[in-house]
Amino acid sequence: MKLSWRPLIPIICALGILIAPFTGLMPDYWVTLFNYIGISSLVAIGLVLLTGVGGMTSFGQAAFVGFGAYTTGALTVHFGVSPWLTLPASLAVTMIAAGLIGAITVRLSGHYLPLGTIAWGIAFFYLFGNIGWLGAHDGLPGIPPLRIGAHALFDPSEYFVVVWLAVVLAVTATQNLLGSRIGRAIRALRRSTRAAEAFGVNTAGAKLMVFVYAAMLAGLAGWLYAHFQRSVSPGPFGISAGTEYLLMAVLGGAGRVYGAILGAAGITVLRDQLQNFLPWLVGNTGNFEAIAFGAVLVLILQFASNGLWPILFGPPPAPTPPAPRDDRRLPDRPLPEPGTPLLQAQSARKAFGGLVAVNDVSFEVQSSRIIGLIGPNGAGKSTTFNLITGVLPLTSGHIQFEGHALQAQTPQRAAMLGLGRTFQHVEIVADMSVIENVALGAHLRGSAGLVRAILNLDRAEEALLFANARRQLDRVGLADVAFKPAGTLALGQLRLVEVARALCLNPVLLLLDEPAAGLRVGEKKALARLLREVRSEGISVLLVEHDMDFVMSLADRLVVLDFGTKIAEGIASAIRQDPVVLEAYLGGVS
Repeated sequence: MKLSWRPLIPIICALGILIAPFTGLMPDYWVTLFNYIGISSLVAIGLVLLTGVGGMTSFGQAAFVGFGAYTTGALTVHFGVSPWLTLPASLAVTMIAAGLIGAITVRLSGHYLPLGTIAWGIAFFYLFGNIGWLGAHDGLPGIPPLRIGAHALFDPSEYFVVVWLAVVLAVTATQNLLGSRIGRAIRALRRSTRAAEAFGVNTAGAKLMVFVYAAMLAGLAGWLYAHFQRSVSPGPFGISAGTEYLLMAVLGGAGRVYGAILGAAGITVLRDQLQNFLPWLVGNTGNFEAIAFGAVLVLILQFASNGLWPILFGPPPAPTPPAPRDDRRLPDRPLPEPGTPLLQAQSARKAFGGLVAVNDVSFEVQSSRIIGLIGPNGAGKSTTFNLITGVLPLTSGHIQFEGHALQAQTPQRAAMLGLGRTFQHVEIVADMSVIENVALGAHLRGSAGLVRAILNLDRAEEALLFANARRQLDRVGLADVAFKPAGTLALGQLRLVEVARALCLNPVLLLLDEPAAGLRVGEKKALARLLREVRSEGISVLLVEHDMDFVMSLADRLVVLDFGTKIAEGIASAIRQDPVVLEAYLGGVS
């Protein structure tokens, strides 16, 4: 097998940078510059997670740098607290501030979210500048340096070790997080929120979690900045600095952790050089680098929308999920006895203003049965699915699942009860691998949280989750594409990925919305065999499908809707001969 050196290039470059300050080959000026690059990298790493992965654009991260810097500055200058003891205080203050701000901000969507970050970024800039205890706009001088024993870290080369050790720890923690069940939930926020919610992800909580995590990295950067600069003032924590941090994340690659360091290096060096070059070029002093940064942003969005990292170092390597050490499997939920009533819809109604999409529909699904929900386009089938799974609330009527009323449920609660589903329009995270998309379906079957993920203590659980995902992929015939990006698959394959993901939940009731659409004849036959196998295992299926031969060969009973109203219910042979169904859906009475 031919080995490629390309993946090793970033590691070799990083080692070169880390060693250079101690060889005497790098002047103190450049060592100092690399210290600033490292500090900025911490903020950019948080933004990669927040914006590039989580899909939440923030212009206000500089304010969290300010929280970290001002906390340690105030405690050391006014109270004489040791700088090392102020680190947990700086992180705690930043975490509390981010939690309070994020509880409101992450609920915003569209352009309101970045506008909200701009608003509080400006607000905190003026707050820092108007508190006399913090030095107001003159700043807070006299911050002591970090010390190791009696030795003060004045030398930039010595401080370099502290800064880049923090960067290495931040990169490791963030990579560990992204490779966990929590990380998959975060990665689904940007591309497929509906799918994440359908498999139990608390999307609001996940957004707040990543918001606070990114802010704490910024707070750590502020702590390092304060003791390196030895003074703080509001200038570095304003909206201009926040925009530069965002530009760093975009330049390096908005979804790449290592790209954050590349972006931080590029913007920091460019700003340093432009401060000397542009005044000479223009013949006047001023903040001309802002114009240059705007031009850089336009060029990136035009020619390298995914940043420089993918161009320089190619796509990320295929993931290598951990394998279980033995034959252990995730525990299965107990299933009811065959024939037990599972789902009862009684006069279920959904109205959108004057439009009645589901009109007092009643039917029942029993355990170990396949029920077909059929009807022409616009009959209300997908709306009925959304009522059952908590995507939409009922206007009136009742739906019960194993005795639980589903009137005020959410998609997360539906998943907890054992309702697994696919979607009419495929909901897949395109830039995640196929097996990671499928493993998202088992989100509720794991328990490892943020701390265990960051410390990489979730490997045993991850091995079980991925073993389950591999097993379900094998059942739908897609084991050979497990490590391909999901976005490279054809539509029919993606529908099978959704089926495998729903099976990963270990559902009691499987709701399949047109699973055979886009499948070839052989694939449809394989899917039919799988659904019969699922039924034999005790799992019930509620199936929406337009392929009548497919659904009628499978379903134990059929429910027919037309314009939101149930017009027939019964076995396939009876439905084929029902004149009302023939007239409404099957081509008219012959």
